[in-house]
Amino acid sequence: MLILLSCAKTMSESTNVKFPMLTEPRFQKEASEVAFQMSQFSVEELERLLHVNSKIAWENYKRYQDFHSPSLKKLPALLAYTGIVFKRLGAKDFSSSDFEYAQHHLRMTSFCYGLLRPLDGIRSYRLEGDVLLPELGGTVFMFWRSRLTDALIEDVRRAGGVLCNLASEEMKNLFEWKRLEEEVKIVTPEFHVWKNGKLSTVVIYTKMLRGEMSRFILKNRIEDPEELQRFSWEGFEYDEALSDGKKLFFINGKEL
Repeated sequence: MLILLSCAKTMSESTNVKFPMLTEPRFQKEASEVAFQMSQFSVEELERLLHVNSKIAWENYKRYQDFHSPSLKKLPALLAYTGIVFKRLGAKDFSSSDFEYAQHHLRMTSFCYGLLRPLDGIRSYRLEGDVLLPELGGTVFMFWRSRLTDALIEDVRRAGGVLCNLASEEMKNLFEWKRLEEEVKIVTPEFHVWKNGKLSTVVIYTKMLRGEMSRFILKNRIEDPEELQRFSWEGFEYDEALSDGKKLFFINGKEL
């Protein structure tokens, strides 16, 4: 089974976690091209394109200006991203064998790097999929779509033929998703709570659960999607009645 996670907007530039090695991202050349194009934008343009305030725009202006510096430190992707999903995944206590297993069974989308393995060495950046990069032929989504689809299909097949899609909906735009659905088995866990008598999605819970489920899969070396039914966390349990072969529903039965 291969897990697919979304990248996070927040990143760290240092870590105290011991990791076995750094690997080179498969699309390092393309990432360098993307970063170069981003380095051509002013702080004001980045503020608009990235939908951020001036402080964050300035921080990322500096990141892109320094992106190609040989002295700039790289971190493994799994430790570089610091969003809620990655906090809950909890790689800070991973053993060498955990990192090695994750390297073969986890992929992270990246608007800058395309598709990442956990130990791929990356530099900090911020980017959105709808940013237009005319020199590269269109939006970031368009740039990556033709490059990533075959790569993800190949990785899923190497990991047993099942993709556990724990990425956000917008990340489908990085791939020819219909092709993926035709060529590999995809299961998509969904997490809901009862609110005002209806099933609702709470974003913070969804992010936490994506991280917790990823940790569950990696720590327990889950290969069979049926074993995902054993997953539970803070009142969220598998609901067989709502689930089918493609979507797995995990429901918190308490009314919010």
